[in-house]
Amino acid sequence: MEITVRLYLTFRTGRFRTETCERPAGVTAVGVARSLAIREADIGMVLVNNRQAELEQELLPGDTLSLFPLVGGG
Repeated sequence: MEITVRLYLTFRTGRFRTETCERPAGVTAVGVARSLAIREADIGMVLVNNRQAELEQELLPGDTLSLFPLVGGG
């Protein structure tokens, strides 16, 4: 199935900003993150179709997954 993945901030380093890709049916947000060598512990926010989601959410054909890293500051 085809999904769109958007990466933000430091997740773009050495990767991409937005990419449409093929993934197997039943893939989850965390499965996509793992395939991109993004550790769960580094993920601050997950959006699916611009709505907050859990890492375990199963993606559907045509979904847009956005991954944001943890952000620190002071």
